[in-house]
Amino acid sequence: MDTAFEDTHSLVENIRRVFKETIFGLLGPLYGPEFQDTRRAFNDARSGEYNAYELYAAIFVNLIATVLKFGDRTQIGAVHLATSLVADLQLIAAALVWGYASYVAVDGLTREATASVVSLSGGALVANIVSVTLLVVETVSFHRR
Repeated sequence: MDTAFEDTHSLVENIRRVFKETIFGLLGPLYGPEFQDTRRAFNDARSGEYNAYELYAAIFVNLIATVLKFGDRTQIGAVHLATSLVADLQLIAAALVWGYASYVAVDGLTREATASVVSLSGGALVANIVSVTLLVVETVSFHRR
């Protein structure tokens, strides 16, 4: 029994060693400078994937949804309105950052500016997910009379 355990342990250790050398070794994909160069090239290639019109469409749709929430006078309606306003503010801030970086800044739309736009629009996504979750919980817990 102990021999089988030792054989299994040595096999696992050999697999771990080979895996570590392959991934993190001198020629592995996650080795220092080569990894940083590959990551930088990947990020530069992805910077062209973002479209300003998609951001403006998201702002437009979110503003329409916010206007539709003005008529609800309940407490949960106020929470829905608040989350929608948070999403609106973050999307508008993302559009302002994008516009500033594209038309005013000397460097143009850099990776840092793109990261800010993505982070702000991600915050709007989280606010909308919270709103939808609250709506689903409210709908499921609604009792018919």
